[in-house]
Amino acid sequence: MSDEFNLIAEMREDEGKGASRRLRRQGKVPAIIYGAGREPRSLMFDHNKVLRELENESFYSSILNIKVGDKSRAAIVKDIQRHPSKKRILHIDLQRIVEDEKIRMQIPIHFLGEEDAVGVKLEGGMVSRLMTELEIECLPKDLPEYFEVDISELEMDQMLNVSDIKLPEGVEISDAIKEQDQAIVSIHEVKEIIEEEIIDEEVEGEVEGEGAVEGEGEAGTEGEGQSKTEDQSDKETSKDDNPKQEKSE
Repeated sequence: MSDEFNLIAEMREDEGKGASRRLRRQGKVPAIIYGAGREPRSLMFDHNKVLRELENESFYSSILNIKVGDKSRAAIVKDIQRHPSKKRILHIDLQRIVEDEKIRMQIPIHFLGEEDAVGVKLEGGMVSRLMTELEIECLPKDLPEYFEVDISELEMDQMLNVSDIKLPEGVEISDAIKEQDQAIVSIHEVKEIIEEEIIDEEVEGEVEGEGAVEGEGEAGTEGEGQSKTEDQSDKETSKDDNPKQEKSE
């Protein structure tokens, strides 16, 4: 079973976007908790404390102990809304849990032996993580913190699937996930693209093109000069053939 985290919450009465913005300016995180056959309740947490807890990966797949005054309630994280560009939590959705009801969670997958994998160390391949978490269903007491998958024996162009993950007792996955049996990790050949050579070829092509244009320009200039010379010669010849007659006295 994964670790437990204790979070101190306060009840909040004001709701809506305006109220949530005011709470955030005060260093609070608006939240809601629902489930277990009870009405949803609006809560708020200290933003910095929540942010510190989120640095622990286990937080997302663990049982949280939510304390409000002298009462406490077990819950799990269902959704976290974050600011798109700032390190700020905007809203948290929590689901109450009860001991005898199964819950559905996304559990992270940890891959072991990546650097020592046969396909990497001996064959120069690269590891591709195709899945980083798996949706499971279980009772709260059976909730795993994460799955470990050893890939040290994986060779080039080989892969492991969902069926290769060892599920602890009491943990299940849906029939649809079983049927799909998606690949979760693979090792493939590293394909290098030498950008410098491509750039050099493009530059050489551009230089050749410019040289051709310049050559055309020079040829045109020479042609124009030659044409002008020929025109002048024609005019001089014309003058020689038709000399001016002297006026008779």
